[in-house]
Amino acid sequence: MKKIILISTILLAALKSDAQFTMQGKIEYEKKVNMQRVLDNLDDEQKRWMENFKSQIPKFAITYFDLYFTPSKTIYKPGRESDNQPKLWFAQSPASENIVLTDLKAGNVKASKQVFEQKFLVEDSMRKLDWKITDEIRTISNYKCRKAVGKMFDSVYVVAFYTEDIIASSGPEMFSGLPGMIMELAIPRLNTTWIATKVELVAPKETDFTISEKGKKTNQKDLEKTLRDSFKDWGKYADKNIWWTMI
Repeated sequence: MKKIILISTILLAALKSDAQFTMQGKIEYEKKVNMQRVLDNLDDEQKRWMENFKSQIPKFAITYFDLYFTPSKTIYKPGRESDNQPKLWFAQSPASENIVLTDLKAGNVKASKQVFEQKFLVEDSMRKLDWKITDEIRTISNYKCRKAVGKMFDSVYVVAFYTEDIIASSGPEMFSGLPGMIMELAIPRLNTTWIATKVELVAPKETDFTISEKGKKTNQKDLEKTLRDSFKDWGKYADKNIWWTMI
């Protein structure tokens, strides 16, 4: 009798544990760019020019993105409008029109990226970062999350908090590769953070996972080469423009 009770208890605990995993749904991310720090990094001539528009630029440029997910695929795309998005074109939040479709089973990604007047359709394998998982824990949108630190372009650090309770290994933009969903992401050198503000337990429709086929087709390696050729005369600002496009 005791063995039966023990087995039943173990089975119930296992079922309860499985029930805690979120298999599909929709996450809203708030993307925040610290415009004050962006302006502080300008040279003196640019700062003088920007003084004429400083009152029209909020301290933070805020945009919203939605990520629909299932165990096999995700799509990240622009969400609702924000009241804190600068109206001036040169102060717009970078990468504000990006759409990223990720096939988790095949390990492939397709991304629509607008770079000034040129649209690119990037098709490649999922990016692999060398993540270092730490012991730091925090709660984000009621999900227990663990901190991980990665690096791209040899010197650009990425800080992520992911949850194992959402099994899809994905996150904002083209970031993935952790044992669960990225709920918060920060790139200090780009003065930018993404944080999950809301998780909806809804079943995404197949039509949610659509992406335009318009744009110049390329892959990550060729896109970086194109950008480096385009920004070769931009001096110290070239790298950040490339990083913004490649995220």
